[in-house]
Amino acid sequence: MNGGTVGVVVMAYGTPGRPEDIEAYYTHVRRGRPPTPELLDELTRRYQAIGGVSPLAERTKAQARMLHRMLQDRAPDRYVVEIGLKHAEPFIEEAVEHLVGLGVGRLLGLVLAPHFSAASVGEYLGRMRTHAGLLDPSLPVGAIDSWHVEPAYVGFLSDQVATGLSTMPRATKVLFTAHSLPQRVIDGGDPYPAQLRATGEAVARQVGLDTTDWALAWQSAGRSPEPWVGPDILQVIRDLATDGRTGGVLVCPCGFVSDHLEVLYDLDIEAARIAEQVGLAFTRTRVPNDDTLVMAALAERLIAEDDSLSPIGS
Repeated sequence: MNGGTVGVVVMAYGTPGRPEDIEAYYTHVRRGRPPTPELLDELTRRYQAIGGVSPLAERTKAQARMLHRMLQDRAPDRYVVEIGLKHAEPFIEEAVEHLVGLGVGRLLGLVLAPHFSAASVGEYLGRMRTHAGLLDPSLPVGAIDSWHVEPAYVGFLSDQVATGLSTMPRATKVLFTAHSLPQRVIDGGDPYPAQLRATGEAVARQVGLDTTDWALAWQSAGRSPEPWVGPDILQVIRDLATDGRTGGVLVCPCGFVSDHLEVLYDLDIEAARIAEQVGLAFTRTRVPNDDTLVMAALAERLIAEDDSLSPIGS
């Protein structure tokens, strides 16, 4: 492979590939601390409720394939795409090693998460840059830090919200959700909450929602003793049922771009059950997965980042 080729590391969270891999995966998520039997049983039960394993691995592969196809259409044979995962094989470092071993002239990183946080996207990109620097300190590295107001993504979400509202009671509240983070991360000035709000505002403008028609909520907080960012989606649903004005809840999980446990269980099962218990209609919007327009826009972002770097070999 010639040095004019660009390596693209497409990064995602990762998921256990088989039920027997859940404990090792959970241990990795917990930074080497094995889960208690109770925590392991709970996570296993959640996977069983959505079919035994998450579809995240296959969704991530499909997204990477679509990105590669879009890049090929624009610049044939210039880009090589590899998946690098945070908590499962192939790890981010493995993807970097493979691309450096191929002799690429530079690396580009894209995390399949729209909103930047130092504790999430920042960690992915940091691992990519650190390992690339160890292998080849002269290798140029670029990255897409966030894409929370990418027009194609906002357009996708807006279409989904409009479609969802068409089937719901008139007095339906739209809740934009993302994965919660420890409060200490946000207290340090992390841009994550502001970016989530910017996504919600952009979609609300496009759909024509008033400020009282929508709100932010957080979901899937970690099982740790420290406080996590709220309000939690489940409590928001309970509170809406008591205000005397809300007839339904439409959840737009704008912090997620693939079907996986946090969508298929935390929303489709757990949040839907709470809504039913308190008498609210409930639905959620689809996530992009490998939507052609969204993936094409991300490919364009990668090409623009590539163009912004110094010419290969300069």
